[in-house]
Amino acid sequence: MSSPAERSTEPTAPGGKPPGRARRSSFLSDLRIVLVERNFRRLFATRLVSQTGDGLFTAGLGGYVFFNSANFPNPVSGAVAFAVLYLPYSLVGPFAGVFIDRWSRRQILVWSALIRSSFVVLTAGLMASGELGVPLYAGVLAVLGVNRFFLSALSAALPHVVPDGKLVMANSVSPTAGGIMAIIGGLIGLGVHVATGGGRGEYALTLLAAGCCYVVASLVAATIRRDLLGPNHDIGEQRPGRVLDEIGAVTAGLAAGARYLWRRRGPAAALGAIGANRLLYGILFLMSLLLYRNYFYRGAGANAALGHYAVLTIASGIGYAAAALVTPQATRRLAKPAWIALLLIAGAVVVGPLGQTFEQAAFLAIGFCLSLTGQSMAICATTILQEQVEDGYRGRVFSFYDMTFNVTFVLGAVVSAVFMPETGKSQAIIGLVAVGYALAGAGYWLLGRQASGSAASGPGSPWPAAQRSSS
Repeated sequence: MSSPAERSTEPTAPGGKPPGRARRSSFLSDLRIVLVERNFRRLFATRLVSQTGDGLFTAGLGGYVFFNSANFPNPVSGAVAFAVLYLPYSLVGPFAGVFIDRWSRRQILVWSALIRSSFVVLTAGLMASGELGVPLYAGVLAVLGVNRFFLSALSAALPHVVPDGKLVMANSVSPTAGGIMAIIGGLIGLGVHVATGGGRGEYALTLLAAGCCYVVASLVAATIRRDLLGPNHDIGEQRPGRVLDEIGAVTAGLAAGARYLWRRRGPAAALGAIGANRLLYGILFLMSLLLYRNYFYRGAGANAALGHYAVLTIASGIGYAAAALVTPQATRRLAKPAWIALLLIAGAVVVGPLGQTFEQAAFLAIGFCLSLTGQSMAICATTILQEQVEDGYRGRVFSFYDMTFNVTFVLGAVVSAVFMPETGKSQAIIGLVAVGYALAGAGYWLLGRQASGSAASGPGSPWPAAQRSSS
């Protein structure tokens, strides 16, 4: 039931081409092709080192907040931690481009990584002192807010280091490899905590290791020529206006994107399905943390709880990876909306019976199944948006996707924290989550069926027959 604290939504290549759909190829073959480009290798290395640091930072922070031997977490502190970890990406992301299109992107990479490392040092100091409150969360918020600019600059810089013919491949492999390194960094951090006993000093050192990764990422980015990554402004091209005007234009553009979505039931329904899944997943994610720390291993200690929670993280990671194998096969036989509805119903079938047992083996199965469900839905929803949203609105719609993905997750944790016991064990909440999955699946299915009866197949159609193609 693991959920990466760092999520970079980079679903399309320029021109609206979905990554990896232009040609059938493997991740490794695509990676070999784009690694031929020298400057891509430098930008790629910058991403890999930085996102390894992201994994270490998340492991250190999560371990300190939830598996600290000095205290037992409660639902409210968990919900606050989720809000700090997830909301910066959604709230800062749409406005980051205002600055990325006017400042040197190479300099953004260099300086944002260094600034992040300084905030990490401050946060590690607070952690070593035993701080768990507003100052600590302010430091974390600063680290993650700056990271949003770093990730956005990486995406904007990519077309400057690979030719157009390789851009789809580069867009496919870069975020995937970065995500893998974040997971590896997180598992390394968890392993160190388990091996050393997981005191607050060890958690602080994990954060400092993340800070070192950010410094290395800055040094690697500095090897790229300063003017190589843009932004480039051609003669006669309109340059960015005043910052406040640009921010106002972004706000107006988001409002126009919201009106566009309101008129198109297919993309709106896909976002709604993602939001419903993330809302319910947020409840279960908070519950799983409390169960492992305060119920399953309350007497055994924080380190034992952390070690067994790492097993749950691995099971969830396997489910996440399995989605990439299962979903293409499933969507050759079912329309993508039908597969999404079936996945939501499957969530109800898995969570209801297994969750009520409150056994660790059952939660390992739930973690695997819900990670597979969530990632499969994300693959389908992303493809639906790519197929049905006009190119002129696609960027704004994916901004809403990013917001929906993170905000609903936090909302689920915040709302459930009011009712959830400190141990996390609540049969009533499990029952409500199972019912929620069933209602979401049925609602999405009915909404799609109604739309298919009133709209012709094609762009903008919410339930077109063409969606039976492989995602």
